[in-house]
Amino acid sequence: MKIKLNKRETYAVYAAAGLLGLFVLNQIVFLPLFEKSERLQRQVQVKTDALQKMRALKVEYEAIRKQAEVMKMRFAEREKGFSLFSFLDRLAGEANIKSHITYMKPSTATKKEVPYKMSMVEMKLQAITIKQFTSYLHMIESSKNAVTLGMISLSRTSKPEGFIDAVLNVETFEESQT
Repeated sequence: MKIKLNKRETYAVYAAAGLLGLFVLNQIVFLPLFEKSERLQRQVQVKTDALQKMRALKVEYEAIRKQAEVMKMRFAEREKGFSLFSFLDRLAGEANIKSHITYMKPSTATKKEVPYKMSMVEMKLQAITIKQFTSYLHMIESSKNAVTLGMISLSRTSKPEGFIDAVLNVETFEESQT
């Protein structure tokens, strides 16, 4: 059974077959290639972002490692048996404000997985001058004992004019005796 087609119908059949062939070629060859290319571009972007994060983490790690080395050196330079409480008490004597200390509350926080403990002292100073206070703070901060100020609270005293009351938290790391 042979069907006779005129020229116009023959061209229409060839055109339809060509379009059908292009559609199949597009579905089988071109679309998968473009999808694979887009998928690879997304993967490259994800890997690039991960690499940038890794580089940032490396820089942060190196900074922390260097800071840890500096702290180890400072710990090695400390006098044997360093105590934050006695250190602050001695500095208060040097700054001539020992009589203005209302209280000194020592405390510690330790973690088993690290060889250091956080040693803290909360102290209250009453009726001191700004000059005495700043001198004392300078002595604390400029020491080579890796001591830092955690919190400072200042208020005017109701006593003589020009005097203040201060509460401060001083912190440092010390070696655990375990």
